[in-house]
Amino acid sequence: MNDTQHPEGAPSAPISPVSPASRLAGSVKARFAALRTLPVSPLTLVVAVLSVLLLIQWWHARSDIRQLRSEVAGRLKSGENISSETKLLATALQDSLREQQAKISVLENKQTEAQSQQIALEQLYQELSKNRDDWALAEIEQVLSTASQQLQLAGNVQGALIALQNADARLARSDKPQFISIRRAISRDQEKLKSLPTVDMTGLALRLDSVIGQIDTIPLLSDEQPALPASPPKVSRRIERSERAAAKGQAEPPSKTSEWLGALEDKWYSWTNEMWGEVRQLILVRNVEQPDALMLSPSQSYFVRENLKLRLLNARLALLSRNENAFRNDLITAQDVITKYFDTRAKHTQSTLAILRQVQGSNLAIEMPTLADSLNAVRGYKAKP
Repeated sequence: MNDTQHPEGAPSAPISPVSPASRLAGSVKARFAALRTLPVSPLTLVVAVLSVLLLIQWWHARSDIRQLRSEVAGRLKSGENISSETKLLATALQDSLREQQAKISVLENKQTEAQSQQIALEQLYQELSKNRDDWALAEIEQVLSTASQQLQLAGNVQGALIALQNADARLARSDKPQFISIRRAISRDQEKLKSLPTVDMTGLALRLDSVIGQIDTIPLLSDEQPALPASPPKVSRRIERSERAAAKGQAEPPSKTSEWLGALEDKWYSWTNEMWGEVRQLILVRNVEQPDALMLSPSQSYFVRENLKLRLLNARLALLSRNENAFRNDLITAQDVITKYFDTRAKHTQSTLAILRQVQGSNLAIEMPTLADSLNAVRGYKAKP
C-alpha cells in the first residue's frame, strides 16, 4: 500500500464524505495491492477471492435485509391504518345494521297492524253483508228500548211517539208482509200514548220560573213601613159654623170678637189634629201569627228569599222528573214560608200564592204505558229461525 505522507504544517485537503460502497471498494483494492506484494500461492488466492465474495455477499444481504425491514415497517404501518379504517367501517356497518333492524321491526309492526285492520275490515264487511232486515230490526229494537226507558223515567211521551213513528216508517219502506205483525203492535202502542191526558210540563215550569223571578219583589213583614193616614181636609171652624147656621136659617152678622175667637179656635183645631196624627204614627198595631218574622235582620231576609228560591227550584226539578211527592212537598213548604215571613196583604204576594196553588193543583200522577208490545213483536220476529 502506498500511503502519501504530507509534510507537517502543510494544509490538509478537505475530507469529502465517503459512501460505504466506495469504502468497500477501496478496502478491496488495498487488499489486492497487498496481495500483489506478497508471494502469491493458489490457495491464498482462492481464500482471498472467497473472502472478497463472501464480504460482497454479506454486504448485499445486509442491504437487502435493511430494505426488507423498511418495506415491512411501511407495510405494517399501512396495515395498521387499514385496520383502523376497517374498524371504523365495521362500526358504521353495525350502526347501519341496527338502524335497519329497527326499521325492519317498525315495518313488521305496521304490517301486523295492517293485517289486523284488514281482518277487522273483513269481519266488518261480513257483518255488513248480512241480511239488511236483521240490521233494520236491530236498530228499531234499540230505538224502541231507549224510548221505553225515557218514557218510564222522564215521561217523555213525545219522544216515544216519534220513535214509534220512525220505526213504523222504516218498516213501511221495506214493504214486506212479514212486518205486518210488528207494525200492528207499534200502532197499538201509538194509540195508548195518544190517549194519555196531556200535562203541560213546560207551562208549569215557566210558571215556577216566573214565581222565582218575583221573589225579590215580594215584601217581607220586616220590610213593611207604617202607612201614613190620610189627613182630612182642613176646614175653618168659622166656615163650619156659618154653614151649620145657614143650614138652620140662623145667619148672624159676624163681629170682631167672634172673628178673633174663630181664628183662635181654627189654630187650636189644626194644632190638635196634627198632634193626634203624629201620635197615631208612633203606634202601629198589627195582627201577626209569627212574631219572629218581624225581627228579621237584612242578612236573614236575604237568606229567607234565597231559601225560598231554592225550594221552588227543587219543585221545578221534581216536576220535570215527574216526582209528584217531592213536587208537592216543595210547593207546600214554599207556601208556608211565604205565609210566615211575607206580607200576604200585598198584591205581589197574593198573586204568587195563587200561581203556586194552581201549579200544585196539576195532576202529575199519570201511569205511563210501556212499549212492551212493540219490543216483544220485534224480538219474536228476530228469534224466528
